[in-house]
Order: sequence, then C-alpha cells, then structure tokens
Amino acid sequence: MDFLSLAKKRYSCREFLEKEVEKEKVEKILEAGRLAPTAVNYQPQRILVLQNKEQLSKLNQCTNYGWNAPVIMIICYDKNVSWKRKYDGKDEGVVDASIVTTHMMLEVQDLGLGSTWIGSFNPQKVKEVYKIPDNLEVVSILAIGYPSENSKPSEMHNKRNTLDSIVFWNEM
Repeated sequence: MDFLSLAKKRYSCREFLEKEVEKEKVEKILEAGRLAPTAVNYQPQRILVLQNKEQLSKLNQCTNYGWNAPVIMIICYDKNVSWKRKYDGKDEGVVDASIVTTHMMLEVQDLGLGSTWIGSFNPQKVKEVYKIPDNLEVVSILAIGYPSENSKPSEMHNKRNTLDSIVFWNEM
C-alpha cells in the first residue's frame, strides 16, 4: 500500500475485538516507534506496554477512554535525554514522542489492526498509577487492537480542509 492510501485508511478505532494482539505485531509496532526520527537523534522516547488485564483495568483511573483495547501503550519522553532548543529552551520531547506515536499508529494500520491516540487523560494520575518516574513526561496513550466488525471511522473522519486553506506559498 502506498503511504497516502495508508494514511487515508487509518482512523480512530473505538471498538475492539476481545482478541489478543500477537507478540510479533506488538514488536513491529514498537520497532516503528524506535525508528521514528527525534531531535538530534537523542531518542528520548520511553514506552510502557500494557497487556495484562490487571494493568489494563487501571487505565480507567486515568481516562474515560480506552475502549477495552487489548494493548495500551503509554508514550513518554525522558526530560533528561530530550533535546532543548538553544534559542528559547523549548523541550522537543513532546514533538519527539508525538512523532513516535504517529509512526506506531501507521504501523498498526499497516498490520491490519486499529488504534486511537488518547489525548484526554490525567497525566499525574497515569504517572501515579503506573509508577512512572518524575523524569518522564507522559505525552500520549495509544489504544491498539483488532477492530470489531462494527468499528468504522467517525463522521468527521473524511472532513478535511482544502490545501488552499492551510498552505501558504512564500508568505503568510
């Protein structure tokens, strides 16, 4: 599949089958995250993979979302490792972790699985519940699994702005 076809096919899956995701597929998803570009190639991403029912059930303390996905990945970055821009000190770790999450979402789609990037969560609660050290910042939570037969893109999925409304050539 070419890249644009893959990108168009991917949607936020909110209904998963109660089916385990094979270890080989989870490892391919993690490899996609490992290969993602990061600022100065510092690779500050740290990924917590949740697969057992006990750990997955704790997610309800941190967010109302998760849709009973059989795999949850919590994507963080290490503040002690991430690159900081010299002009203003901006920490690029959030960008790095976002690129990592995006790479993994696209690999999920390519493997025939579904995912949703969960942005609505209590980061302090996530750190507390999953014992995430203070030097790590939680950026995203990725719900992963096999889409149910009823799963489909939201009504908003194909609603896109035109290129003319988002692209400016040579001046704003």
